[in-house]
Amino acid sequence: MIKVYLVLLIGILSVSLSSVFIKLTYDVPAIIISAYRLTISSAILLSWAKYKNIPLKTVSTRDFFIAILGGFFLSIHFISWIASIEYTSIASSVTLVSTSPVFVIIFSLLFLKEKPSTRTLIATTMAIIGSAIIAFSDKELTGSSTYPNPILGDVLAIVGAIAVSIYFMSGSHLRKYLTTFQYITLVYSFSALFTLIFAFLSKKPFIGYRSISYLLMVLMAIIPQLLGHTSFNWALKHIKANAVAIATLGEPIGASILAYLIFHQSVSLIKFFGMAIVLLSIATAIKEKTDAD
Repeated sequence: MIKVYLVLLIGILSVSLSSVFIKLTYDVPAIIISAYRLTISSAILLSWAKYKNIPLKTVSTRDFFIAILGGFFLSIHFISWIASIEYTSIASSVTLVSTSPVFVIIFSLLFLKEKPSTRTLIATTMAIIGSAIIAFSDKELTGSSTYPNPILGDVLAIVGAIAVSIYFMSGSHLRKYLTTFQYITLVYSFSALFTLIFAFLSKKPFIGYRSISYLLMVLMAIIPQLLGHTSFNWALKHIKANAVAIATLGEPIGASILAYLIFHQSVSLIKFFGMAIVLLSIATAIKEKTDAD
């Protein structure tokens, strides 16, 4: 079990670095960062699949279109979330984008008619209240040079949470028929394609940035995207899904600590209170859903 927890720790540290890399890549627009991150990671996966002769075409037409849908919303997730870090604090952005399980519960209720328990409804309500507290605390930062538009950043982070919740729901179906490698290779590739299309339409340049920025985007593709998420997927084979899901909530904590150490972004008492409510609510909702399953 020590090995499992060590892998989980590596996963948390890896994904926690994502927001730091994004903040350091300040000269590159969010949509271009997203395009490089997803294109590089999918190119690595496709190259490995070809090298190992791993089949990727054994997918039904219906599942193929679901993978396209998942890739589209994963693209929206990265574009909006990465943009949010340009406008608000890392602590707010990473905490708010972590509310995706709340939106999974809401969408399951609206579209799949899955009735949540009272405990889950309370946890969801508390997560929304916690998010509102974070937004309220960020309102005080409006106009500062460090955070140019924190409320816009908070909204973009929530859009990222909504988008990734749809990606998770599509993935929950595809994982019944595909291996982890097949799934992430297929969906990341579609996501990269959509992001490249959006990037070309935005007319933002792909070249002309600092050399260090290109290195950071490569590191984003390798460390948070491939190493981080692969660590969580590997852990799923050895411990319960709710334990892994709750472990991923370490990202806002890790990212906030790194933001304080590297960028001197402190967390006010009221924001800390809002973050605590959000993270505890999500952990409660995840545990309740897994226990019910």
